[in-house]
Amino acid sequence: MTNALLILALTACSIGFFHTLFGPDHYMPFIMMAKARKWTLRKTIWITSLCGLGHIVGSILLGIIGIVLGISVSSLNATESFRGELAAWFLIAFGLVYFVWGLRKALRNRVHSHKHDHGESEKDSHIHNHAHNEKHLHIHGKEKAKNITPWILFTIFFFGPCEPLIPMLMYPAAKDSMPAMVLIAGLFGIVTIATMLGVVVATSLGVNLLPLGRLERYTQAVAGATVCMCGISIQFLGL
Repeated sequence: MTNALLILALTACSIGFFHTLFGPDHYMPFIMMAKARKWTLRKTIWITSLCGLGHIVGSILLGIIGIVLGISVSSLNATESFRGELAAWFLIAFGLVYFVWGLRKALRNRVHSHKHDHGESEKDSHIHNHAHNEKHLHIHGKEKAKNITPWILFTIFFFGPCEPLIPMLMYPAAKDSMPAMVLIAGLFGIVTIATMLGVVVATSLGVNLLPLGRLERYTQAVAGATVCMCGISIQFLGL
């Protein structure tokens, strides 16, 4: 390995780590959705890994197309910028819809009282607490919601760009070194996904220990609001 390639490899690892760590959109949606949907740790890891892979593959495919067709880095960066805006709006829309649904569900599940009279006297009546919980929902609709959420996240992350990756791919490609290009893409992808998993798993384990009590029913709404805020932070704050 040449000194130039070694420096590029170390740069790819460093950028993959910090790019992921400083981008809350890389892990907050999974942390909050895992809590809201009550995913197991194994399922959380699987979904995070799948979305992380899609996140990397999308940019790699674009970079390879650019290399084959001889498209300039500036043109590819413009395409990545457009993909970033598209992914941000997807996050905002999905988070907003999920927030409204979660809030409606939380309010519907609020415990309230019903009085039942069984006779003329007060002794012949009783009061019981009642909540319009999700047991009233049709089972197939409930299963559909569980199954579609991970794929919505995967679609969003596939469109979400890894802006630093394409310039790093173009350099070894310009040197006609395909093995070097594969190495750089692989290192960047491994570090990115490993960082995502590290933050998601550690934070999820901590969040699961929090005693939420009555606030538990609002986790769906909070998850949706968090995803929406991640999209807003990308679109308007440039995170």
